[in-house]
Amino acid sequence: MTAVRVLVVDDVDLFRTGLSAALRAAGFDICGEAGDAEGAVTAAESLLPDVVVLDILMPGLSGLEVVEKILAVSPSSRVILLTASESVEDLLEGIRAGARGYLVKDTAFDSLAAGIRDVVRGGAAVSARMGGKLFDILRGHLRHQEIVGSREPRLTGREIEILRHVAAGETSREIGRVLFISENTVKNHIRNVLDKLGLHSRSEAVLYAVRESLIEL
Repeated sequence: MTAVRVLVVDDVDLFRTGLSAALRAAGFDICGEAGDAEGAVTAAESLLPDVVVLDILMPGLSGLEVVEKILAVSPSSRVILLTASESVEDLLEGIRAGARGYLVKDTAFDSLAAGIRDVVRGGAAVSARMGGKLFDILRGHLRHQEIVGSREPRLTGREIEILRHVAAGETSREIGRVLFISENTVKNHIRNVLDKLGLHSRSEAVLYAVRESLIEL
């Protein structure tokens, strides 16, 4: 079986050479190394590696910016971001740029090696902690889509009526006086609206109601 050809990119010489040696010992073909973004793109273009293991934080362009450049010159390569960053923003930017993996640098070597083999087979490699964050983001997105995509009003007539008054800038006490209910009842209705829609404020609820044509400003 042909060994997976890997390009290792990291601006720290000791880390880069150490990682290359470990991967080579594990049976990978280290076809090249680079210590900066420009070198990474040049190496990818000439070597056409199966996998590029790429640090995010490097001199010049960041690893996130260089992902697209690498894939432009070597479309068949799979990029794995190897980083100390556990930022959700970096994770999402990496995915948008086309990376197939996002592993934090404290990942066990066996997991890194398995991740490289997985991406070559068409899979993805994501550290457990980052995978948990990714699922949280996806769950929130699906919840939002469920709410926004619904064509049936999720609110009762009374709740919609109260939102009309909220949109007019009335306080809970003023709304209660107009509707002949207590201030606490108004607050309970508003709390129910926020719970149903997964929102956090009155203004968000009003915007939702306007967007869904439940009320008019």
